[in-house]
Amino acid sequence: MKIEVYSPTIRRKEMDAVLTAMVEEKIGPGERSRLLIQTAKDQLKFEYALALRSPAVALHLALTALNAKPGQFVIISALSPRYYLKVLQDLQLLPLYCDVTFDFPCLRRETIEKTIEAKTADNTANENGGSSHNAQICAIVLHHTLGFTPDAAAIAELGFPVIEDISRSYGSWIKPEVKNAEGEVSAGKTEKDPAGNPPVSLLYSQFIILGLEERDMLTSGGGALLFAMNRKDASLLRGFAGLADEYCLADINSALAVVQFKEARRNLERRRDIARVFAQSSLRTRHKHFIPLNDNEYCNYSFSLVLETGLKDVISYAKKKDIILENAFENTIAGAGSIENCLVSNSLVLRTVLFPMYPRLRSQEIERISRLIMTLP
Repeated sequence: MKIEVYSPTIRRKEMDAVLTAMVEEKIGPGERSRLLIQTAKDQLKFEYALALRSPAVALHLALTALNAKPGQFVIISALSPRYYLKVLQDLQLLPLYCDVTFDFPCLRRETIEKTIEAKTADNTANENGGSSHNAQICAIVLHHTLGFTPDAAAIAELGFPVIEDISRSYGSWIKPEVKNAEGEVSAGKTEKDPAGNPPVSLLYSQFIILGLEERDMLTSGGGALLFAMNRKDASLLRGFAGLADEYCLADINSALAVVQFKEARRNLERRRDIARVFAQSSLRTRHKHFIPLNDNEYCNYSFSLVLETGLKDVISYAKKKDIILENAFENTIAGAGSIENCLVSNSLVLRTVLFPMYPRLRSQEIERISRLIMTLP
Protein backbone atom coordinates (compact mmCIF):
# COMPACT_ATOMS: atom_id res chain seq x y z
CA MET A 1 0.00 0.00 0.00
CA LYS A 2 1.30 3.46 -0.95
CA ILE A 3 2.53 5.73 1.85
CA GLU A 4 1.79 9.38 1.13
CA VAL A 5 4.30 12.06 2.09
CA TYR A 6 1.69 13.89 4.16
CA SER A 7 -1.56 13.13 5.95
CA PRO A 8 -3.44 15.42 8.34
CA THR A 9 -3.89 14.00 11.83
CA ILE A 10 -7.67 13.90 11.98
CA ARG A 11 -9.29 11.47 14.43
CA ARG A 12 -12.78 10.84 15.74
CA LYS A 13 -12.63 13.77 18.20
CA GLU A 14 -11.98 16.26 15.42
CA MET A 15 -14.75 14.76 13.29
CA ASP A 16 -17.25 14.92 16.16
CA ALA A 17 -16.39 18.57 16.88
CA VAL A 18 -16.91 19.62 13.28
CA LEU A 19 -20.11 17.56 12.98
CA THR A 20 -21.50 19.19 16.12
CA ALA A 21 -20.87 22.65 14.65
CA MET A 22 -22.72 21.59 11.50
CA VAL A 23 -25.65 20.07 13.38
CA GLU A 24 -26.03 23.24 15.46
CA GLU A 25 -25.87 25.26 12.21
CA LYS A 26 -23.18 27.50 13.66
CA ILE A 27 -20.49 27.45 11.04
CA GLY A 28 -19.58 31.14 10.55
CA PRO A 29 -17.35 33.23 12.85
CA GLY A 30 -18.72 33.19 16.38
CA GLU A 31 -18.62 31.31 19.67
CA ARG A 32 -16.20 28.57 18.64
CA SER A 33 -13.79 31.11 17.21
CA ARG A 34 -13.70 32.82 20.61
CA LEU A 35 -13.21 29.43 22.28
CA LEU A 36 -10.25 28.74 19.97
CA ILE A 37 -8.59 32.00 20.97
CA GLN A 38 -9.06 31.20 24.66
CA THR A 39 -7.75 27.65 24.19
CA ALA A 40 -4.67 28.97 22.40
CA LYS A 41 -4.18 31.65 25.06
CA ASP A 42 -4.13 29.00 27.78
CA GLN A 43 -1.15 27.41 26.01
CA LEU A 44 0.72 30.41 24.62
CA LYS A 45 -0.09 33.09 27.23
CA PHE A 46 -0.42 35.87 24.68
CA GLU A 47 -2.04 39.21 25.42
CA TYR A 48 -4.39 39.42 22.44
CA ALA A 49 -5.16 37.45 19.28
CA LEU A 50 -7.20 37.50 16.10
CA ALA A 51 -8.57 34.34 14.47
CA LEU A 52 -8.30 34.85 10.71
CA ARG A 53 -9.19 33.13 7.45
CA SER A 54 -5.59 32.60 6.30
CA PRO A 55 -1.91 33.18 7.15
CA ALA A 56 -1.82 35.63 4.24
CA VAL A 57 -4.44 37.81 5.95
CA ALA A 58 -2.44 37.53 9.20
CA LEU A 59 0.80 38.67 7.55
CA HIS A 60 -0.99 41.52 5.78
CA LEU A 61 -2.46 42.78 9.07
CA ALA A 62 0.82 42.38 10.95
CA LEU A 63 2.72 44.50 8.42
CA THR A 64 -0.12 47.04 8.38
CA ALA A 65 0.00 47.24 12.18
CA LEU A 66 3.71 48.05 11.93
CA ASN A 67 2.81 50.98 9.68
CA ALA A 68 4.88 49.63 6.80
CA LYS A 69 5.15 52.18 4.00
CA PRO A 70 5.18 51.47 0.23
CA GLY A 71 8.72 51.09 -1.05
CA GLN A 72 10.16 49.88 2.27
CA PHE A 73 12.00 46.56 2.54
CA VAL A 74 10.95 43.45 4.47
CA ILE A 75 13.68 40.94 5.30
CA ILE A 76 12.63 37.37 4.52
CA SER A 77 14.34 34.04 3.97
CA ALA A 78 14.61 32.73 0.43
CA LEU A 79 12.99 29.57 1.86
CA SER A 80 9.86 31.41 3.02
CA PRO A 81 6.40 30.38 1.73
CA ARG A 82 5.49 31.78 -1.66
CA TYR A 83 2.46 33.64 -0.38
CA TYR A 84 4.78 36.08 1.44
CA LEU A 85 5.60 37.65 -1.92
CA LYS A 86 1.96 38.25 -2.84
CA VAL A 87 1.32 39.95 0.50
CA LEU A 88 4.36 42.21 0.03
CA GLN A 89 3.26 43.07 -3.49
CA ASP A 90 -0.25 43.97 -2.29
CA LEU A 91 1.27 46.36 0.26
CA GLN A 92 3.82 47.70 -2.26
CA LEU A 93 6.67 46.47 -0.06
CA LEU A 94 9.97 45.06 -1.34
CA PRO A 95 11.51 41.72 -0.30
CA LEU A 96 15.11 41.71 0.92
CA TYR A 97 16.13 38.08 0.59
CA CYS A 98 18.47 36.45 3.09
CA ASP A 99 20.28 33.16 2.63
CA VAL A 100 20.50 30.30 5.15
CA THR A 101 23.27 27.84 6.03
CA PHE A 102 23.63 24.21 4.99
CA ASP A 103 23.04 22.89 8.53
CA PHE A 104 20.06 25.10 9.46
CA PRO A 105 17.19 26.17 7.17
CA CYS A 106 16.11 29.34 9.01
CA LEU A 107 17.50 32.85 9.18
CA ARG A 108 20.41 33.57 11.49
CA ARG A 109 21.53 36.95 12.76
CA GLU A 110 24.81 36.59 10.83
CA THR A 111 23.08 35.95 7.50
CA ILE A 112 20.77 38.92 8.03
CA GLU A 113 23.69 41.20 8.88
CA LYS A 114 25.57 40.01 5.80
CA THR A 115 22.57 40.78 3.59
CA ILE A 116 22.10 44.26 5.06
CA GLU A 117 25.80 45.05 4.68
CA ALA A 118 25.79 43.93 1.04
CA LYS A 119 22.70 45.99 0.26
CA THR A 120 24.07 49.02 2.07
CA ALA A 121 27.29 48.78 0.08
CA ASP A 122 25.23 49.04 -3.12
CA ASN A 123 23.12 51.89 -1.84
CA THR A 124 24.38 53.53 1.34
CA ALA A 125 21.97 56.45 1.15
CA ASN A 126 18.89 57.54 -0.69
CA GLU A 127 19.05 59.93 -3.61
CA ASN A 128 19.05 62.90 -1.25
CA GLY A 129 21.91 61.41 0.72
CA GLY A 130 19.91 61.75 3.89
CA SER A 131 19.17 58.28 5.26
CA SER A 132 20.84 54.91 5.41
CA HIS A 133 19.45 51.73 3.88
CA ASN A 134 18.58 50.46 7.38
CA ALA A 135 15.96 53.20 7.70
CA GLN A 136 14.12 51.66 4.74
CA ILE A 137 13.74 48.25 6.42
CA CYS A 138 10.37 48.05 8.16
CA ALA A 139 10.37 44.44 9.45
CA ILE A 140 11.89 40.99 9.54
CA VAL A 141 9.52 38.08 8.92
CA LEU A 142 11.02 35.08 10.65
CA HIS A 143 9.65 31.84 9.21
CA HIS A 144 10.27 28.64 11.20
CA THR A 145 11.16 26.59 8.14
CA LEU A 146 10.44 22.85 8.45
CA GLY A 147 9.59 23.47 12.11
CA PHE A 148 13.07 24.59 13.20
CA THR A 149 13.23 27.55 15.61
CA PRO A 150 15.62 30.42 14.85
CA ASP A 151 17.31 32.53 17.52
CA ALA A 152 14.68 35.26 17.69
CA ALA A 153 16.41 36.97 20.62
CA ALA A 154 19.64 37.52 18.68
CA ILE A 155 17.75 38.65 15.58
CA ALA A 156 15.62 41.10 17.57
CA GLU A 157 18.84 42.74 18.79
CA LEU A 158 19.32 44.08 15.27
CA GLY A 159 16.65 46.63 16.13
CA PHE A 160 14.02 45.88 13.49
CA PRO A 161 10.43 44.83 14.26
CA VAL A 162 10.08 41.04 14.04
CA ILE A 163 7.07 39.07 12.85
CA GLU A 164 7.51 35.41 13.75
CA ASP A 165 5.79 32.62 11.84
CA ILE A 166 5.51 29.53 14.07
CA SER A 167 3.02 27.69 11.86
CA ARG A 168 5.25 24.62 11.59
CA SER A 169 7.07 24.77 14.90
CA TYR A 170 4.19 24.74 17.40
CA GLY A 171 5.21 22.66 20.38
CA SER A 172 8.97 23.09 20.02
CA TRP A 173 9.06 24.32 23.63
CA ILE A 174 6.96 21.40 24.97
CA LYS A 175 9.17 18.75 26.51
CA PRO A 176 8.23 15.04 26.31
CA GLU A 177 6.51 13.28 29.19
CA VAL A 178 8.84 11.46 31.60
CA LYS A 179 8.43 8.50 33.97
CA ASN A 180 9.76 8.38 37.52
CA ALA A 181 11.14 5.31 39.28
CA GLU A 182 7.61 4.16 40.13
CA GLY A 183 6.54 4.41 36.49
CA GLU A 184 4.33 7.44 37.05
CA VAL A 185 4.06 9.73 34.04
CA SER A 186 4.47 13.49 34.33
CA ALA A 187 4.98 16.28 31.85
CA GLY A 188 8.61 17.17 31.22
CA LYS A 189 9.93 20.63 31.98
CA THR A 190 8.74 23.33 29.60
CA GLU A 191 9.64 26.95 29.05
CA LYS A 192 6.45 27.88 30.91
CA ASP A 193 7.21 28.18 34.62
CA PRO A 194 4.69 27.39 37.41
CA ALA A 195 3.46 30.99 37.30
CA GLY A 196 2.19 30.37 33.78
CA ASN A 197 4.59 32.63 31.91
CA PRO A 198 4.71 32.28 28.11
CA PRO A 199 7.34 30.38 26.10
CA VAL A 200 10.51 32.46 26.30
CA SER A 201 11.19 32.04 22.60
CA LEU A 202 8.10 34.09 21.67
CA LEU A 203 8.88 37.19 23.73
CA TYR A 204 11.15 38.89 21.19
CA SER A 205 8.69 39.44 18.35
CA GLN A 206 6.09 42.14 17.87
CA PHE A 207 3.61 39.75 16.29
CA ILE A 208 3.39 35.97 15.90
CA ILE A 209 1.54 34.06 13.19
CA LEU A 210 0.31 30.55 13.90
CA GLY A 211 -0.98 29.15 10.63
CA LEU A 212 -3.71 26.52 10.75
CA GLU A 213 -3.44 25.32 7.16
CA GLU A 214 -3.60 21.68 6.09
CA ARG A 215 0.17 21.14 6.37
CA ASP A 216 0.82 23.18 9.49
CA MET A 217 1.50 21.56 12.89
CA LEU A 218 -2.06 22.30 13.96
CA THR A 219 -4.82 22.52 11.38
CA SER A 220 -8.29 23.95 11.12
CA GLY A 221 -8.45 23.08 7.46
CA GLY A 222 -7.36 26.65 6.72
CA GLY A 223 -6.81 29.76 8.80
CA ALA A 224 -4.41 31.40 11.24
CA LEU A 225 -4.06 33.07 14.60
CA LEU A 226 -2.25 36.43 14.76
CA PHE A 227 -1.24 37.37 18.29
CA ALA A 228 0.90 39.69 20.39
CA MET A 229 2.62 38.82 23.65
CA ASN A 230 2.55 42.24 25.37
CA ARG A 231 0.06 45.07 25.88
CA LYS A 232 1.85 47.58 23.68
CA ASP A 233 1.80 45.35 20.60
CA ALA A 234 -1.64 44.00 21.47
CA SER A 235 -3.04 47.54 21.34
CA LEU A 236 -2.06 47.68 17.66
CA LEU A 237 -3.93 44.44 16.91
CA ARG A 238 -7.01 45.61 18.80
CA GLY A 239 -7.41 48.18 16.05
CA PHE A 240 -8.53 45.30 13.81
CA ALA A 241 -11.13 44.00 16.28
CA GLY A 242 -13.98 45.12 14.05
CA LEU A 243 -12.90 43.17 10.99
CA ALA A 244 -15.66 41.98 8.70
CA ASP A 245 -16.62 38.32 9.10
CA GLU A 246 -15.16 37.59 5.68
CA TYR A 247 -11.66 38.02 7.19
CA CYS A 248 -12.35 36.00 10.34
CA LEU A 249 -12.02 32.27 10.97
CA ALA A 250 -15.28 30.36 10.73
CA ASP A 251 -16.63 28.29 13.63
CA ILE A 252 -16.56 25.11 11.57
CA ASN A 253 -12.79 25.53 11.21
CA SER A 254 -12.34 26.71 14.79
CA ALA A 255 -14.06 23.57 16.11
CA LEU A 256 -11.41 21.43 14.43
CA ALA A 257 -8.55 23.63 15.68
CA VAL A 258 -9.71 23.53 19.32
CA VAL A 259 -9.38 19.74 19.34
CA GLN A 260 -6.01 19.98 17.61
CA PHE A 261 -4.70 22.14 20.45
CA LYS A 262 -5.98 19.66 23.04
CA GLU A 263 -4.42 16.70 21.22
CA ALA A 264 -1.10 18.46 20.55
CA ARG A 265 0.96 16.78 23.28
CA ARG A 266 -0.19 13.32 22.23
CA ASN A 267 0.75 14.03 18.61
CA LEU A 268 4.10 15.55 19.58
CA GLU A 269 5.02 12.45 21.57
CA ARG A 270 4.16 10.26 18.61
CA ARG A 271 6.26 12.41 16.28
CA ARG A 272 9.24 12.11 18.63
CA ASP A 273 8.95 8.34 18.71
CA ILE A 274 8.88 8.12 14.91
CA ALA A 275 11.71 10.64 14.52
CA ARG A 276 14.01 8.58 16.75
CA VAL A 277 13.58 5.58 14.45
CA PHE A 278 14.24 7.59 11.30
CA ALA A 279 17.23 9.39 12.81
CA GLN A 280 18.81 6.08 13.76
CA SER A 281 18.34 4.79 10.21
CA SER A 282 19.85 7.95 8.73
CA LEU A 283 23.13 7.26 10.54
CA ARG A 284 23.72 4.48 8.03
CA THR A 285 23.55 6.82 5.04
CA ARG A 286 25.93 9.44 3.68
CA HIS A 287 23.18 12.05 3.57
CA LYS A 288 22.91 14.85 6.14
CA HIS A 289 20.13 16.44 8.15
CA PHE A 290 19.49 19.82 9.71
CA ILE A 291 20.49 20.45 13.32
CA PRO A 292 18.35 22.44 15.81
CA LEU A 293 20.06 25.52 17.25
CA ASN A 294 21.54 25.30 20.73
CA ASP A 295 20.03 21.86 21.34
CA ASN A 296 16.54 23.38 21.16
CA GLU A 297 13.65 20.97 21.45
CA TYR A 298 12.41 20.10 17.95
CA CYS A 299 8.72 19.52 17.29
CA ASN A 300 9.58 16.96 14.56
CA TYR A 301 7.31 18.62 12.07
CA SER A 302 9.13 16.71 9.35
CA PHE A 303 11.98 14.37 8.62
CA SER A 304 14.21 15.67 5.87
CA LEU A 305 17.63 14.84 4.48
CA VAL A 306 20.06 16.95 2.48
CA LEU A 307 21.15 14.56 -0.24
CA GLU A 308 24.58 13.92 -1.64
CA THR A 309 22.89 12.46 -4.74
CA GLY A 310 20.24 13.78 -7.09
CA LEU A 311 16.79 14.52 -5.69
CA LYS A 312 15.04 13.06 -8.72
CA ASP A 313 16.84 9.70 -8.38
CA VAL A 314 15.92 9.35 -4.70
CA ILE A 315 12.25 10.25 -5.27
CA SER A 316 12.06 7.71 -8.13
CA TYR A 317 13.74 5.05 -5.98
CA ALA A 318 11.21 5.58 -3.17
CA LYS A 319 8.27 5.55 -5.59
CA LYS A 320 9.22 2.04 -6.71
CA LYS A 321 8.73 1.01 -3.09
CA ASP A 322 5.33 2.77 -2.91
CA ILE A 323 6.65 5.53 -0.65
CA ILE A 324 6.04 9.10 -1.79
CA LEU A 325 8.80 11.62 -1.12
CA GLU A 326 8.77 15.32 -1.89
CA ASN A 327 11.08 18.23 -2.55
CA ALA A 328 11.17 19.87 0.87
CA PHE A 329 11.30 23.40 -0.53
CA GLU A 330 9.15 23.09 -3.63
CA ASN A 331 6.57 25.57 -2.33
CA THR A 332 9.06 28.19 -1.17
CA ILE A 333 10.13 31.40 -2.89
CA ALA A 334 13.46 29.87 -3.92
CA GLY A 335 11.59 26.78 -5.04
CA ALA A 336 9.85 28.89 -7.67
CA GLY A 337 13.17 30.07 -9.10
CA SER A 338 16.75 30.79 -8.06
CA ILE A 339 17.27 33.85 -5.85
CA GLU A 340 20.29 36.03 -6.52
CA ASN A 341 22.94 35.95 -3.77
CA CYS A 342 21.16 33.07 -1.98
CA LEU A 343 23.42 30.26 -3.16
CA VAL A 344 22.84 27.96 -0.18
CA SER A 345 19.06 28.23 -0.42
CA ASN A 346 19.18 27.56 -4.15
CA SER A 347 21.31 24.48 -3.51
CA LEU A 348 19.04 23.16 -0.74
CA VAL A 349 16.03 23.44 -3.05
CA LEU A 350 17.71 20.96 -5.37
CA ARG A 351 18.95 18.56 -2.67
CA THR A 352 16.52 18.39 0.26
CA VAL A 353 13.93 15.63 0.38
CA LEU A 354 10.95 15.24 2.69
CA PHE A 355 9.90 11.83 4.04
CA PRO A 356 6.46 10.82 5.35
CA MET A 357 6.37 11.91 8.98
CA TYR A 358 3.05 12.19 10.80
CA PRO A 359 1.42 10.70 13.92
CA ARG A 360 -0.94 8.35 12.08
CA LEU A 361 1.85 6.30 10.50
CA ARG A 362 1.45 2.64 11.46
CA SER A 363 4.31 0.50 12.77
CA GLN A 364 4.65 -1.39 9.48
CA GLU A 365 4.80 1.88 7.56
CA ILE A 366 7.44 3.30 9.88
CA GLU A 367 9.51 0.16 9.34
CA ARG A 368 9.20 0.47 5.55
CA ILE A 369 10.29 4.11 5.59
CA SER A 370 13.15 3.28 7.94
CA ARG A 371 14.42 0.60 5.55
CA LEU A 372 14.12 3.04 2.67
CA ILE A 373 16.26 5.63 4.49
CA MET A 374 18.97 3.03 5.18
CA THR A 375 19.12 1.94 1.53
CA LEU A 376 18.96 5.33 -0.20
CA PRO A 377 21.24 5.62 -3.25
